[in-house]
Amino acid sequence: MPPMMEPVTMSTPTNLSSANEECLAERKWWCFLLSSIFTFLAGLFIILIFRAFAFLCSGPTAQTQQLQSNGKPKVSLISPPTAPAPLPANNAIAAPGANVPQFTKGGDRSRFTDQNGQQPELGWVTEAKDWAGELISGQSATGRILVVLVFLLSIASLIIYFIDASRTGPGNGIGDNVEKCQNWSENHTQQIDLALNIFFMVYFFIRFVAASDKLWFMLELYSFVDYFTIPPSFVSIYLDRTWIGLRFLRALRLMSIPDILQYLNVLKTSSSIRLAQLISIVISVWLTAAGIIHLLENSGDPFDFKPQHTISYWECVYFLIVTMSTVGYGDIYCHTMIGRAFIVLFILVGLAVFASCIPEIIDLIGSRSKYGGTFKSERRRHIVVCGHITYESVSHFLKDFLHEDREDVDVEVVFLHRKPPDLELEGLIKRHFTTVEFFQGSVMNPIDLQRVKVHDADACLVLANKYCQDPDAEDAANIMRVISIKNYSDDIRVIIQLMQYHNKAYLLNIPSWNWRRGDDVICVSELKLGFIAQSCLAPGFSTMMANLFAMRSYKTSPDMPSWQNYYQCGTGMEMYTENLSASFIGMTFAQASELCFIKLKLLLLAIEVGSEDGGATIVINPKGNHRIQSTTQGFFIAQSADEVKRALWYCKVCHEDVKDEKMIKKCKCKNLGAIFKKGVRVVQAVSNNPTRQTESGLNPNTHGNLTDGNLTRNPSMNLIPTHTPPEIPKRAKLRVGDHSGDPTESTHLIPPSSSSGGRRAARNGKSLTISSPSQPSAQTQRNQSSTSATATAANQPAKPFKDMHLAYEVKKLMPATRPGGDVTSGTTAHGSVPSAGFIDTKDFDFDKTEMKYDSTGMFHWCPARPVEECILDRNQAAMTVLNGHVVVCLFADPDSPLIGLRNLVMPLRASNFHYHELKHVVIVSNVEYLRREWKMLQNLPKISVLNGSPLSRADLRAVNINLCDMCVILSAKIPSSDDPTLADKEAILASLNIKAMTFDDTIGVIQGTNGTGLGSANTAAPPLVIQRRGSVYGSNVPLITELTNDANVQFLDQDDDDDPDTELYITQPFACGTAFAVSVLDSLMSTTYFNANALTLIRSLITGGATPELELILAEGAGLRGGYSTDETLRNRDRCRVGQISLYDGPLAQHGGGGKYSDLFVAALRQFGMLCIGVYRYRDTIGTEASSKRYVITNPPMEFILMPSDMIFVLMQFDPGHEYFKAERGSQPRGVNTSIGPGPEHGLTTATTNTGNQPPS
Repeated sequence: MPPMMEPVTMSTPTNLSSANEECLAERKWWCFLLSSIFTFLAGLFIILIFRAFAFLCSGPTAQTQQLQSNGKPKVSLISPPTAPAPLPANNAIAAPGANVPQFTKGGDRSRFTDQNGQQPELGWVTEAKDWAGELISGQSATGRILVVLVFLLSIASLIIYFIDASRTGPGNGIGDNVEKCQNWSENHTQQIDLALNIFFMVYFFIRFVAASDKLWFMLELYSFVDYFTIPPSFVSIYLDRTWIGLRFLRALRLMSIPDILQYLNVLKTSSSIRLAQLISIVISVWLTAAGIIHLLENSGDPFDFKPQHTISYWECVYFLIVTMSTVGYGDIYCHTMIGRAFIVLFILVGLAVFASCIPEIIDLIGSRSKYGGTFKSERRRHIVVCGHITYESVSHFLKDFLHEDREDVDVEVVFLHRKPPDLELEGLIKRHFTTVEFFQGSVMNPIDLQRVKVHDADACLVLANKYCQDPDAEDAANIMRVISIKNYSDDIRVIIQLMQYHNKAYLLNIPSWNWRRGDDVICVSELKLGFIAQSCLAPGFSTMMANLFAMRSYKTSPDMPSWQNYYQCGTGMEMYTENLSASFIGMTFAQASELCFIKLKLLLLAIEVGSEDGGATIVINPKGNHRIQSTTQGFFIAQSADEVKRALWYCKVCHEDVKDEKMIKKCKCKNLGAIFKKGVRVVQAVSNNPTRQTESGLNPNTHGNLTDGNLTRNPSMNLIPTHTPPEIPKRAKLRVGDHSGDPTESTHLIPPSSSSGGRRAARNGKSLTISSPSQPSAQTQRNQSSTSATATAANQPAKPFKDMHLAYEVKKLMPATRPGGDVTSGTTAHGSVPSAGFIDTKDFDFDKTEMKYDSTGMFHWCPARPVEECILDRNQAAMTVLNGHVVVCLFADPDSPLIGLRNLVMPLRASNFHYHELKHVVIVSNVEYLRREWKMLQNLPKISVLNGSPLSRADLRAVNINLCDMCVILSAKIPSSDDPTLADKEAILASLNIKAMTFDDTIGVIQGTNGTGLGSANTAAPPLVIQRRGSVYGSNVPLITELTNDANVQFLDQDDDDDPDTELYITQPFACGTAFAVSVLDSLMSTTYFNANALTLIRSLITGGATPELELILAEGAGLRGGYSTDETLRNRDRCRVGQISLYDGPLAQHGGGGKYSDLFVAALRQFGMLCIGVYRYRDTIGTEASSKRYVITNPPMEFILMPSDMIFVLMQFDPGHEYFKAERGSQPRGVNTSIGPGPEHGLTTATTNTGNQPPS
């Protein structure tokens, strides 16, 4: 030892160099290598000796146990002992005699105990093994920290090797090679490496203790790494020299990176784990082989070990990668024999690793979708859109969602779909890269929901495939998506598209589904058929509403026809919401609407009022008893959101004298209280000013009572819409009695029965002879006496849906139809029904009342009847007087998916129509299909079925299609997936077939009576006669055709000039209201997101009054249930509805001859409470190209000039009027004997008398 220390004590450089040469004259590398080999062999020898000793010691014991087992029976878990075992301490019931081991808590560990409560000795070795195994397993926090720490320190040791290896090579001088003499106390890298190796040695012993098989542990890869790196560190202290040796083996620790990343929960997918494994294997083999070449080339050939060629470590790294890739440039190569021998062997192994791993790595990297990242929200709101994601659906959605007319949309759209986007969709996403991102994944996977930050999203939208083959399967898939989303985040707002109405009930089963929090459903079939139903009442209304909730931009051009300029100006209108300013407080809706239209150039449709339950209710065109309150929200029709701000900024003090509406900006008034008081005073002064009432001759809140061509309160006076050209007008001749307009006699909404047997006879189709009106019955007098009480109840303030649940539950116990025979005891009914707060038993007579409405009072109702009673054959239909009805031409196979015809009929059966105003519905279709639909139609009155084909002209003539108010062409057949353009072939053929038909110049004549039963005993009301001239040409028959493919609209009109690439809303059939496609409903998704109340308003307008309470009832699957008329349900009739009025005659005809639209708007609103929202005008009225087609003009400007042939879209309030009684309750001219046809539920009258006039049922 002392002689070896003498060279190191030299202080001068010359002496130091000489000492190094003397020290390195004798190489000691074999000492370092032998230390590693002896350590391995010693450990292996100790383990083998221990195993041999254990085998020898356990031999006699095993033989003794074998002898004992032969002498007496062995005790097992299933053999019963001599004494019964006690009950276990944990009160578990064990088998009799079972030797059940028990667990007892000892510290933090559980130990086995036998049945006597004694713990068997496990030994300190076993405890140490368990402790070590838990420490290195990575399952506990301590274990994970230790595993990560070992990896980090291994990398630190590898870095130290890189530092030392970088000093070895050409240009570093003699003695500064793989082996060098240096005092250990002065070698800082070796000191650090020794400290790390001491830690690795401790970790080695922990692993050794935890190993179940010690022998195999000694042969593990990481054990060899420790053998060849730890002992040389201690040898270098003794020899005062260092050998770079095999420290490069620490690079093999890189292969534990995948395990470390899994412990840290960084790698979660199998592809990412496999990719990490392959990369770590390639890098480890690469760096380790480079270290071997570096050691061999710098050491030289044996046995002299004088290197002729020195090379740096990083050159070896370069040489190995060139060799592994089979390129071999030849600029660097091995000079030593042992180096060349290693390369030969390495090529066999390394090339195999390189050839197998690199392609797999490339495949994994290539298979990693570029849409597989994580969404990073940058302080902006975002929404997640999933479901049916295609180029068409995304383009329609983004076109409306990111429209320029919306306010600043600071919302990012994130699409999540399991398939990568195609080239078209990818290009669309790139064009909107600032606001749109796409991620590949599944909504059903919580990991993917976390990637797109669903819990932070503003809403989640689920799109449906409207062209799917199986609508129910599509709805089921989307509902499952909602369940997954709600399961991940129950407070996320979800807006979903569904195809079928009956599937809405399944959403109610989701516990976290709450429509009050913004969750909403856009049912395609409900809205589609609802739009078509409203077009039956007001042709063209579907086009108007579709344009209102879609964001469109228009540009008028002098080169376009005038009708297109007017129409496109209307398409630019949208529906917006905004709070009304304080200047509106105290006004009635009519006053506020007039102010908005005249002053602000805005159309106010509805307001949101508070309800008793703390919620809000949307009221459309309410009557005068509704006053504008503070912060009332209004629903407007305008061109942009900026225009609607005028309603918020309007100040009576600052803007009263402003003529230009664009100058109405936000003022600087601070004394809002003074403005409010002044506004209230002005409103009161206006409402109390008798001058305004005398100017019009009418109270602004009272409907007029005009006769001889003027509009009256009698609902039978409603003007009949015209659908024919001006040269063939449909005239309405009205003769009304003197008492028809008396508002005090028009509130009897519960007509008592004159004879229960008579009603049953009418339902059974028996002939009834109507008595002369000159002899009023006693029942009529009772009707008069009960009028005032009912009128008083009708004027009470409404409490919508109060006690609805209790009322419905009690009504379910009531009989749907009265039992046969006469009910003689009225007190029985009174006593059997408990007072539930919704029935006034003093004024309610069950014996004299029938169910006419459903349990909510929103729709007309009749007792269920089988479909056979409503089926007509062709002869019966031909003998029936059908006029002013709705013909539904439905293409369906017996097994076609149900389209939900109830959604088409229910708006036509809304209770805000009187019974006689209901249009009869005749369905021409396959009766086997209708049997499946009938369950939802059996409680709706005035429905008939003709088992025929919509393509049969004989069937169409039998139902008097030339006299119908509207012909609806639908298809329930599954569209072909081969050619989407053929999906509408039946509908197009039926439309062209009807337009090619010709008819006789027939006139449909209906004679009825005012039927009030309220006239005096000596006064007979004259009959009501309506003459209607039918269409001579099929092209004049009012049609609306449902299309699946937008491009097929070009085939409906052969005389239009539309290009095939023209957007649907610009085409002539859509502008005229004769075509409707489901694609227009795509805009409702974004409309509902930005304004949750917009969908409620649209649904109220088109469904006839469907409410969440009614949907809960329908979700039970039993259909509509009848209910007795109460004050509460009758008040539900008092709601607005859509209608059309003509300017050809009537009280508003004075505005038709060149009048301004603003004058008509004000007159209709003040005199009749009707809110004008648009014009339905003939496309060409002059010149040689005159056409019978009309087009829609939404909210025309104030200066718009009207024509006599114009039809006006209006929102009219409910008029109680005179309830129209059926034939047995009314009066009829003497000598007319009318035979009721298949039944009054059909609403048909069969021509069995010789008189020319026949009353409707």
